[in-house]
Amino acid sequence: MTDQSPSPALSDDELRETLDLLSTVLASVSDRVDAQTGAMDRLVKTATEARQAAFAARSQTDPEHYGELVGKTIDGKINDNLVRMGQMCVDLFEATHRAQATLKKAEEDKWAILEKVRDRERKAERLKRNLPWFGLGAVAPALVPAVTLPRFSAINGATCAVFGGQWLTMPSSGYACVRYQD
Repeated sequence: MTDQSPSPALSDDELRETLDLLSTVLASVSDRVDAQTGAMDRLVKTATEARQAAFAARSQTDPEHYGELVGKTIDGKINDNLVRMGQMCVDLFEATHRAQATLKKAEEDKWAILEKVRDRERKAERLKRNLPWFGLGAVAPALVPAVTLPRFSAINGATCAVFGGQWLTMPSSGYACVRYQD
């Protein structure tokens, strides 16, 4: 057995007060543990970020990796520009070729039109040269009937009446077609 005497029992109020004090101490300790846990979390996060930054810095300061990165970037930018410039050269060559073909066609058309104009001028000149002969050829057949028609119209009474004349018998010369004017 023990030499100590059992402690006297606490009253209900004292027990309540003791429990309140214990719960306050426990809450205070819990708050401190929570604060330390938050501080530890921040510390772990900072350490992780520092480690990631160190790895990133190491890869960025690595000359080989940095050279590859710069090379890819330059190749990407220059390659796109070179491809576009090459396409522009092809487009300009094709446009030049089309323009030359169009100019050649225009030149050929111009010469063809000039040749047609020359042909028309030659035909007009020939017509001008031959027009007096055509006129003479047209006037001659018209003059012949004009001169001979009155002679033939006076042959008998029917043709004389057609031309508005009268067929008369003349004592000295025979028959005649006479037209009277009003």
